[in-house]
Amino acid sequence: MGSIGSKDEDDDPLFEELDDAEEADADFNVISFKTVDEIEKSIVDSPFRAIYQTNNFLLPQIKDVVDESKTVNLRPEYQRRSRWTNKQKSLLIESFLLNIPVPPIFLFEGDFARYEVMDGQQRLLAIREFFANQFKLSSLGVLAPLVGRTYATLPPRTKRTLERASLSAIVLLKESRASLRDANTNRVLELKKFVFERLNTGGKKLNAQEIRNAVYSGVFNDTIISLTRTSAFTNIWGIPPYSAEYTEADYESPERKKNALYQTMGDCQIVLRYFALQNDKGIKGSMRSILDKCMEANLDMTSAQGSIISKQFSERLIFADALFDGAPFRLSPGDTERRSESMYDAVMIAIDRLWAKRNDLAAAKQAIQAAYWAALDSPEKIEQFTGRANTAADIRARISAMEQLFKACIQNA
Repeated sequence: MGSIGSKDEDDDPLFEELDDAEEADADFNVISFKTVDEIEKSIVDSPFRAIYQTNNFLLPQIKDVVDESKTVNLRPEYQRRSRWTNKQKSLLIESFLLNIPVPPIFLFEGDFARYEVMDGQQRLLAIREFFANQFKLSSLGVLAPLVGRTYATLPPRTKRTLERASLSAIVLLKESRASLRDANTNRVLELKKFVFERLNTGGKKLNAQEIRNAVYSGVFNDTIISLTRTSAFTNIWGIPPYSAEYTEADYESPERKKNALYQTMGDCQIVLRYFALQNDKGIKGSMRSILDKCMEANLDMTSAQGSIISKQFSERLIFADALFDGAPFRLSPGDTERRSESMYDAVMIAIDRLWAKRNDLAAAKQAIQAAYWAALDSPEKIEQFTGRANTAADIRARISAMEQLFKACIQNA
């Protein structure tokens, strides 16, 4: 079972989203027997063509560009929530001082002369923070005498060396906006989405939810993120609470950055699971494909629709919390800390399906809790009820089992 106590993505079903068939497909290159002329024509006639330019920024300019939010949007939630350590930031500054090549950043021109950072967010933040004297150099491999110094306390010549250093930026221009149909998934990819996925095929890969957060940006994604900040959600899943007005300080919270769910955007994936599993007909394929399809299907959601589903989710989550006396989605009555995503799926969707009978459910609360724990009173029953796989059949089975359990308690009340 996935839980807030998990530390390794490989051991946590929250991240087990690829089914065997999809992994097998990924291991083979499907050869399409086309003629040379057909291949060349497909390339020449393709409407999908990136137009870009390369710019160089002196490092002092970076701080001004980043601070001028009207020009460059860093969007802290755009990629991943985990931030560079002081050591990583320091080594970047050391690289500039040693004239070691630093990979270019990638910007996307969302509107004329307004840009979004697609790749390089951490480099930009590190440069801005150092020139603003927000951290001291540490763990330097070559320039050890500079350890403990801020930008303001650098020797004059060293400071001038840094001020003459530059960072390259590849800017994908607005004129290159186009769409392309992915032959493997049949998804229609906009340029920004397509390039972002390609940029993240190497190095330290983003996990599935981090990619969704960037690729499927919009009202639906923003709604999911806002729901993870509600007190009901953070209390249940053991995430340090947010302030009433979300600020940069909330994003920088040291306590929250240590939380496994927050750090990996697992909290957002938990919220998404509710919306993805609401429609039984949409439970097909692997969990990963179910979640991806839900994000894609809601790309054009309006603000009004976002408000409606936000209210719906919050009502059901608060109801589930009350139904289990402030400790829902557990696998053991003695474990008040950990929650199971599998039981979350079952309880939340069962409540949603029986929402019209919520008063009856509330009246049968004691019977529901007794039946719930009776269904989980042995490892074998836990295995049968929750399952280990995230297959469509397994998901349907646990939701159906919980729905029937609730119905039986209402009938016997």
